[in-house]
Amino acid sequence: MQTIQYALQDGIATLTFDEPGSPVNTMCAQWQLDLTEATARVVKDKDAIKGIILASSKSTFFAGADLKGTMRLQASDAHRVFEEIEQTKKNFRTLETLGKPVVSCLNGTALGGGWEVALVGHYRVAADNPKIQFGLPEITLGLIPGASGITKMTRLLGLMGAQPYILESKLFNPREALELGLVHELVPTDGDLAATLRAAALAWIAQHADAPTPAHHPWDDKNYKMPGGTPGNPKIAGMLSVAPAVLKQKTRGLYPAPEYALAAMVEGAQVDFDTALRIESRYLAKLIVSPVAKNMINTFFFNMNAIKSGQSRPGSTGSGRTEKYKPQKVGVLGAGMMGAGIAYVQAARGVATVLKDVSQDKAEHGKAYSLKLTQPRVDKGRMSPHDQAALLDRITPTDKAADLQGCDLIIEAVFEQRELKARVTQEAEPLLAPGGFFASNTSTLPISGLAKASARPDKFVGIHFFSPVDKMKLVEIIRGQQTDDATVARAFDYVQAIGKIPIVVNDSRGFYTSRTFGTFVMEGAAMLGEGIPAAVIENAGLQAGMPVGPLAVLDETALSLSVHVLDQTRADYNAEGNTYIATPGELLVERMVKEYNRPGRAGGGGFYDYPAGARKTLWPELKTLFEKSDANWTLQDLKDRLLYRQAVETARCLHEGVLTTVHDANIGSIFGIGFPAWTGGAMQFIYGTGVDAFFHRAEVLASRFGPGFALSPQVKDTVRKHQPVY
Repeated sequence: MQTIQYALQDGIATLTFDEPGSPVNTMCAQWQLDLTEATARVVKDKDAIKGIILASSKSTFFAGADLKGTMRLQASDAHRVFEEIEQTKKNFRTLETLGKPVVSCLNGTALGGGWEVALVGHYRVAADNPKIQFGLPEITLGLIPGASGITKMTRLLGLMGAQPYILESKLFNPREALELGLVHELVPTDGDLAATLRAAALAWIAQHADAPTPAHHPWDDKNYKMPGGTPGNPKIAGMLSVAPAVLKQKTRGLYPAPEYALAAMVEGAQVDFDTALRIESRYLAKLIVSPVAKNMINTFFFNMNAIKSGQSRPGSTGSGRTEKYKPQKVGVLGAGMMGAGIAYVQAARGVATVLKDVSQDKAEHGKAYSLKLTQPRVDKGRMSPHDQAALLDRITPTDKAADLQGCDLIIEAVFEQRELKARVTQEAEPLLAPGGFFASNTSTLPISGLAKASARPDKFVGIHFFSPVDKMKLVEIIRGQQTDDATVARAFDYVQAIGKIPIVVNDSRGFYTSRTFGTFVMEGAAMLGEGIPAAVIENAGLQAGMPVGPLAVLDETALSLSVHVLDQTRADYNAEGNTYIATPGELLVERMVKEYNRPGRAGGGGFYDYPAGARKTLWPELKTLFEKSDANWTLQDLKDRLLYRQAVETARCLHEGVLTTVHDANIGSIFGIGFPAWTGGAMQFIYGTGVDAFFHRAEVLASRFGPGFALSPQVKDTVRKHQPVY
């Protein structure tokens, strides 16, 4: 055996998981073969065995499935996968029902398949370390727990009790596991942890090795009853009757994993344990070869890990490796919604913050935003008043530039106006600490142009937050033409230090996220101009998986802001001796603002009306002004236009070097602009569709709806060159 070490000594059979050449243990093909052999050895040695211990030689217990292997699966592999899952479960059941006490020694994290391995033990001993995580996060990767996790967690916690841990992928630490009854004993982490865990395991085995009743799981007891009742219980039945509809409302039918998981839970709860396991296997085998699962695994596991490990950060590898950086004191210029949000996330992560505005009142108002965010948590007991006070103490509101003296980083978050940004840059930059750097939180203005106001353009970088800052996880780091590697690396580290996800892009108009997001909303506006009903456009966006329809988004971000950007773009083109040709969507938005005085939600109304105390409704005049009875459309065309337009623009950004990696594109599109998670992101949407199939559909859309969908041969070459291989 290559991945499992088997030892039998003094009546104790120990299976130690140790996958060679890997930092973690996974359910790779070799491990599955080795588990079958290890189980056979246990059966052969049964008469000499008093107890069985499951342990790990890694720093964690077990990581779960071999996801690279999963990415290589084809639809035709479903039956083979089913047989493999069933074989793994057969091995689990053999160990569990041998009549010998089995103990899992959890020295570290056990997630997904790793937690399912842990659940083989009748008794589970864990290290008392709050940083250790247990649980079943498969749903977040487009999968379901399929190695007995659904069946066992449902029988341990009940149908309602298990839902958060299966359907919502809620994780838990060892102490929480103890309270839930999922772990039976905690041991201290000081000293020799492996020896301490083993001693606890041996003590429990000694108590049960010769007990009158052999060690077994609760569900193998003839008197077992499911906590809370089965689906036949009237209370449970009432809740389950609405659960699929509630789930469908959340998933919009685009995410099969939670629907399959709920089905496996409910169907499995109505049959015996072994039949429930088989139901679970069938659902997983069907799901694991599906495009949605591959898309989500690619992005939420591989792409996210690429960012976490710093693959986009200069100096993360090789001889040029630079140390991790965390600023101690950061200045924020502008205490509006954006600046106040930045101040909050910094203070929440222990960073001293100077929040400056033109008046003390405005600065104080910006600080009050942190009080507004934390007070509900204090009221509900989720945050102590002491921690709240400490957070607020880290924010110093001021109207005096001198208070910025000694900041390691200063971020300007003032209005999108070049002259204003230049003025605040020149006022604040000299106050930076030696070696400090300056950042602009701009969403559209090219960084290289803004850096002209800087005395040190090599230490000037774009750090683009998204609103609301406390909720949006993504931060776009923009490298200007003169920004040096050290500054980009520091910006990357700063973003990670405040708990956000950084992507790194090169300078251009709108960068990556704003540029691509603009294509989504303007495609929606163009559809309206073609006479397609506004309600149909909005629903097409939702059914494609976007969080909000394009017209609603334009209202929230302000139509007037889009017109301001359009005017600025025209002026910039004119200054360069060129003429900017506005898109049909841009022209329609301009009409809405200039002809019909509909600037957006903040200005009283845009595509929607916002009656006081009531839900927003589409502006009735849209029907009169734009809708055409002879407009030619299908829902599939509308959904494709909204998604393909963004994916095409992403491919162009990759070709132009605005984006340099596929992982930045995928993570940026999902967390920055709400591109549907089921696609795996804008580039993975292309690869998941199939490159040739995507190119063909884009050509059809370009012939019918304009050059926004056209892909040049050079862009196509770039797309093919970056296709991931597993």
